Amino acid sequence: MSDERYNGWENYETWNVNLWLSNDEGIYFQVQAVVEAVDKDTDQPQAILADRIQEFVENCVLPDLGASMASDLLTHALGRVNWDEIARAFLEK
Repeated sequence: MSDERYNGWENYETWNVNLWLSNDEGIYFQVQAVVEAVDKDTDQPQAILADRIQEFVENCVLPDLGASMASDLLTHALGRVNWDEIARAFLEK
């Protein structure tokens, strides 16, 4: 088993999604609104936020590629993203 860590993140896909969510000003402010909408007093705010960030990316950020090779590859890459790790990073900001 190889170590897939990338720049301190679980893998390249997680690092890349976090990079775009954190460095594109418009997207960053939208994600911050998602973060602020999560009740931090719930049992598992990180898990809830991870689901909401994933939903945001899939529904609001990605283009509709229809049925295509590009869509299949993008779906596969997003399946490798550790959404919990991204949520934890946003909760710590």
